Amino acid sequence: MKKSALNFYIEQWSTVPPVEVVDLSAETVLVVGANVGIGFEASKHFARMQPARLIMACRSESKGKAAVAEIEQETGYNGCELRIIDLADFASVVAFADKFEKEIGGLHILVMNAGVLQPAFQLTTDGWESMLQVNYLATSLLSLLLIPQLVAAGRKSSRPSRMVIVSSDVHYLVNPTEEVKASAKPLETLSSKEWSILRGMQIRYFESNLFKVFFVRALTDRLQSITPLSAVAVSPGYCYSQFRRSFHERTFSLINIIVTIQERLLASTTEQGSRQLVFAAVGKRDDEEKIRGAYLSRGRVEEVADFVLSDEGHKMQDTIWKETIDILSDVSDKIAPIIQEYLLP
Repeated sequence: MKKSALNFYIEQWSTVPPVEVVDLSAETVLVVGANVGIGFEASKHFARMQPARLIMACRSESKGKAAVAEIEQETGYNGCELRIIDLADFASVVAFADKFEKEIGGLHILVMNAGVLQPAFQLTTDGWESMLQVNYLATSLLSLLLIPQLVAAGRKSSRPSRMVIVSSDVHYLVNPTEEVKASAKPLETLSSKEWSILRGMQIRYFESNLFKVFFVRALTDRLQSITPLSAVAVSPGYCYSQFRRSFHERTFSLINIIVTIQERLLASTTEQGSRQLVFAAVGKRDDEEKIRGAYLSRGRVEEVADFVLSDEGHKMQDTIWKETIDILSDVSDKIAPIIQEYLLP
């Protein structure tokens, strides 16, 4: 599928479907990146559905506490639990997953919303380009480490658990170079300082969202059919968010002016964007097979980019998956056993 500028404008000016509402009183929900933007608004919606537990995972403790207090005051729900995680630090992700397993256990809904948009090249303490690590590698790491908790909850429930990976329609705009497609380690290639500065930072955010679509599809291909877990990718659409605050901080810059004009003409509200996350988490419960591995937008299943569906795309998806598992297996000794127990070869 291809999305033209006209498609984009039509979607942005169309009516946003209302938020899905279900009974979550017996379910545990985890939102990663929950203290601001669409993650915060989605957490509000979940809170109004009275889940058994609502875990709000944030990088900043002070901002997380303020978000919890605001949700409690606005919704009257007192089941929010703040947990701290930093996706720019693999050790923090592993520690979070270990603590979650010991203290919380079963997980019915995982929403991986945290992400960054960096205009300049930055390395994390783990040695990866920051957007590639936060938006993709660390997101994949936590998602894989929580599979046992998701499956355990799904087996005890009348319906499969949901893993929601927040992606974007910008994945339609990515066409990797021949060098990257031919590389046995494309993630390593893309993360290098030379590649990023000379050729990569302009589309790094786009690439990270393509890789999240790859991850959901590759994981779905490998999940055993009887496994009570559905993974989906979702686009919140183009909406107001502090996600683009790095551009607004550039006073009087051309890109600041362009972003501001685009937002005023086209952007949905942050709350409207959050409805897409909620739909991905609780929608289509009566049609689970249709939603497994799907890419969701505007409250419906959408076809992914033509490149993803192409032979080249399938090949790159498998290459990215293999490299991802190799990288993350070095980060946590739990990855290999999880792959062996829950996924097909």
